[in-house]
Amino acid sequence: MLGARDPTRGPARAAWDVVGVGANAVDLVNVVCRYPQPHGPFAKVRVAKRMLCCGGQITSALATCARFGLRTSYVGAIGTDEHGRLLTEALAARGVDATHAVRREAANQFAVIILDETSGERVIVWDRDPRLALRENEIPAELIRSARLLHVDDVDPDAAIAAAGIARAAGVPVTSDIDAIGDRTGALVDAVDIPVFDQHLPTRLTGVSDTESALRVIRRRHRGLLCATLGAGGAMALDGDRLHHSPGFKVKTIDTTGAGDVFRGGFIYAWLKGWPVASVLDFANAAAAISCTRIGAMNGIPSLEDVHEMIRTGERT
Repeated sequence: MLGARDPTRGPARAAWDVVGVGANAVDLVNVVCRYPQPHGPFAKVRVAKRMLCCGGQITSALATCARFGLRTSYVGAIGTDEHGRLLTEALAARGVDATHAVRREAANQFAVIILDETSGERVIVWDRDPRLALRENEIPAELIRSARLLHVDDVDPDAAIAAAGIARAAGVPVTSDIDAIGDRTGALVDAVDIPVFDQHLPTRLTGVSDTESALRVIRRRHRGLLCATLGAGGAMALDGDRLHHSPGFKVKTIDTTGAGDVFRGGFIYAWLKGWPVASVLDFANAAAAISCTRIGAMNGIPSLEDVHEMIRTGERT
């Protein structure tokens, strides 16, 4: 089973530890005292703090891997506007190679985030110019073949599936960030070695009522390690027929933006280290929990020392 496979599988002298194919974003974070309501005294709420933060599913995960010392390279479409420039600078500052990213004459993907300062929860409205879609013929095959691991998301599923096919043919394992259901979700799940699902996806994908049962249904079609995030509840993984549940860590939540991306970056780091599945989940949970104590996706990425300290001393949910 993939949960126990040799984590050094791939090119003997890989140029990159992780190549990521997928989305990026610039987040306009608006902190408010509480969520606005359509009627009543909170129909109009003043912004207490406003920040411009870089994020995105794949770029935040890669920045996490880079913070932990892995060599990372990003493949995706970046706009030519000011937000695109800010994102490019943020990747460079964090040690993420973006020389294989494609540039589009379009506004970069952005999100407007309304963050409730009392709970740390948020709502997101976003937009992405169709011109930012990554095409299958833009996937750099040699770059993928030169990696120890490929990480993809579900934003441009055909490109992700094509990239996964290149990787698996070269013996490069593939992880994924799957957080929405679309026409190609099933094909994407089949294309990757280790799908990492958003907490609500397994039950929605299978129609069963709980995450464990849903993962066991998915097991009928997929032999790899299956993982699902559970928010504050931690994470769950099915390794063969053995279920692992790692409880979350109790923290004072400031902002949950990017926690799932940091989880995946932590997961990839620990898995490439060859750790047991239970330890992989613990590490990824600790990284994600710390990120929730800071505002911003990339801004919330912890250090290795922070994560190990959380594992040693943190209280579980």
